[in-house]
Amino acid sequence: MARLEAFPALSGVPRIEGTRICVLVEHKFIPQEIAAYLCGFPLLGAEVDLVARIRWGEAPADAAIFYGDCDPGDDEPWQAPDSVAVRRDVSQVAPGEYDAVVMAANYTSVRLRYPGELPADGDGFDPREHVRGAPLVRFFADAMTDPRITKGALCHGLWLLTPHPELLRDRQVICHSVVMADILNAGARIALTPERVVTDRDLVTGFSKHEVLPFIAAIARRIAQARGEAVT
Repeated sequence: MARLEAFPALSGVPRIEGTRICVLVEHKFIPQEIAAYLCGFPLLGAEVDLVARIRWGEAPADAAIFYGDCDPGDDEPWQAPDSVAVRRDVSQVAPGEYDAVVMAANYTSVRLRYPGELPADGDGFDPREHVRGAPLVRFFADAMTDPRITKGALCHGLWLLTPHPELLRDRQVICHSVVMADILNAGARIALTPERVVTDRDLVTGFSKHEVLPFIAAIARRIAQARGEAVT
């Protein structure tokens, strides 16, 4: 069991007892990042739910196993899993149940944007509604419309919002260089900070997996502020 002392980046971060954190995942997640959420947030007093699309079509499913993309490292104070079992389907939860909704890094947001097959013909086809039709895209967009919920997106995570450019327009964010063109085209503004973590109102963004602990700290501070607590 990791101890808070092993996480210097979380030293002095407000406790967020009794809060719930939703982390959106899929295949190709970064093991060290997911492990940091599963360990770091509980050390601050929060409960973490992994949420994904585990029910496809009419076939019910109680759980799904998702696999990571990177080899687990051995230089962090936590054990990084190469797979995770997810028991929360997006259809079973609502953004308002959580204090924060976090979009994981790497290729997860690419996979979560998949809305399904194209129709056989183009009669009445609305491509904008099509790309917005993926369940996790709708879920994160709904979370973005509620300022009480802290939203977090690390590295590639903002890709999940590109079907809704109005939700990114004029936001100050940071993201990985490979997605900056898409995020700029959606109307956001890239901001650089020494920690490579940016907080713009209820949206917290980070540059890459290497910033996951400052990213967690920023989310915790934003949650504390949303609860009316003084944060230094």
